[in-house]
Amino acid sequence: MSASSVDLETLRHSTAHLMAAAVCELFPGAEYGIGPSIEDGFYYDFLLPGGTHFSDEDLPAIEARMHEIQGRHSQYQRSELARAEALLEFRRLGQRFKVDLIERIPEGEVISCYRTGDFFDLCRGPHVPETGAIPAFKLLHTAGAYWHGDETQPMLQRIYGTAWNSQAELDLYLERLEMARKRDHRRLGRELDLFSLSDELGGGLVLWHPNGATVRTVIEDHWRREHRRRGYQLVYTPHVAREQLWETSGHLGFFADEMYGPMEVEGERYRIKPMSCPFHILIFSSRRRSYRELPMRLAELASVYRFQRSGTLHGLLRVRGFTQDDAHIFCAPDQAEAEVAGVLDMVQEMMARFGFNQVEIDLSTKPAKAAGQDEMWELAEAALERAIQTRGLDFKLNPGEGAFYGPKIDVHIRDAMGRRWQCATIQFDFNEPERFGLEFIGADGLAHRPMMVHRTLLGSMERFFGVLLEHYGGALPLWLSPVQVQLITVSDDQLDYALGVAARLEQAGFRAEVPDRPGERMQAKIRDGELAKVPYLGVIGKREVEAGTVNLRSTREGEQVVLGIDQLIERLRLEAAQS
Repeated sequence: MSASSVDLETLRHSTAHLMAAAVCELFPGAEYGIGPSIEDGFYYDFLLPGGTHFSDEDLPAIEARMHEIQGRHSQYQRSELARAEALLEFRRLGQRFKVDLIERIPEGEVISCYRTGDFFDLCRGPHVPETGAIPAFKLLHTAGAYWHGDETQPMLQRIYGTAWNSQAELDLYLERLEMARKRDHRRLGRELDLFSLSDELGGGLVLWHPNGATVRTVIEDHWRREHRRRGYQLVYTPHVAREQLWETSGHLGFFADEMYGPMEVEGERYRIKPMSCPFHILIFSSRRRSYRELPMRLAELASVYRFQRSGTLHGLLRVRGFTQDDAHIFCAPDQAEAEVAGVLDMVQEMMARFGFNQVEIDLSTKPAKAAGQDEMWELAEAALERAIQTRGLDFKLNPGEGAFYGPKIDVHIRDAMGRRWQCATIQFDFNEPERFGLEFIGADGLAHRPMMVHRTLLGSMERFFGVLLEHYGGALPLWLSPVQVQLITVSDDQLDYALGVAARLEQAGFRAEVPDRPGERMQAKIRDGELAKVPYLGVIGKREVEAGTVNLRSTREGEQVVLGIDQLIERLRLEAAQS
């Protein structure tokens, strides 16, 4: 097998074994957990003997040993063992995590293993023929990981790495990683004074600062306008509800692990909401509905709370309290397919407005743990597939990955660094209308059961905001920037004129700022404006005051032009509409 023909998943899984072999040579007695390939790389989990730990500083030595083993051209040799034989072998090797995995394998399944030199592991494969067939790899960083993700289990150490079919591909990937490091939304959030997280407040809970709140308001105002334009009705619902409501909806049975525990209020148990669907259902069922009211589209920017383990929290991208751009469509069965197609159109338009012009679609079908009849699942899955096809979109099928109450469409976007993010979700639900006994009166005068479509467009505001920051590297387009124009005076003599220009811009609907720092040099103000990633800096000196103009500098394009105030407003209007 030539290097150019190696499947990346196979290559990366083989490199994970190569890394584990190196670790076991350097750290005798190391126990190893799982070592899968992942998107863009691989990882392996280890527990070192005697309570010792390795860190990122150990990675060069591990990498050097990997190259040494690679030079031995050790074969990846597959073998199959009987269950008892496999248990005996891994107990002999002192590999308790492998014993645990074998004990979880159903009786009768083939147990395959691979040997690479002295390293022996439980593994399905496949692998490259020998270690010399791995062209290029790099170890990246370490992290902690509980065995099986369970905090009651041992904490292992995880080493992440990446592998590619050429050094050029590896170098390009490492460049992208460095770009991602510089664009990390957590760093940008601090530097641009957008948001913060606090241990005092609690993990996964976000404090929005004035600049961040401004951007969020712009996003939410656009979201509301687009929903009203498309026939949605905006609603508000409470943050808590009686526990009985979550029992009726099925969330306590299917979603309890991600819900916060109950609170006692006057002898009744309440739960903080993880999602809004039961609330919107109660709005629909608050009075008798006619077929003439369908489809009924209810939308809400809803604050919800879900329990996430502390080790999984990550800036804005994974939090415990977030605002979900939630909507539920109640419709007649023959309207459902068209409604889903309409949501797909809305997703594409919304993503394009934020600078994401390509969407990728996954269709997920019935999971093992599911509510509802097979016939309804089949009908719903077929309707989703037709809705995708009518829009001429390709999709990837994910069997068994649907929600417990219905199949779903997940829409992904690619950021400026090529990373894939899930944002929009569209889910059929024929389960909750049944559980709540929802009805509408049809044209025949009889009661009928409505279909229900759950959907989000942006996902959570927090996560989407983090993705936006990294996509643009903090330099948000004009219409989203918290400060769109910063007016900088050459001396304090021009301050009154600058304040007047700012007032004109504010009246025209633009966000302008005049740094009022007496005695500070103009160049220092310009530097601060550039660091704050303000799109335009308007420099004002004696000449501009006399002419009624602004010397406008673009921090993005490097352009510099002198404009009258009306010309400046018109320029901003055109750019804000197009960006």
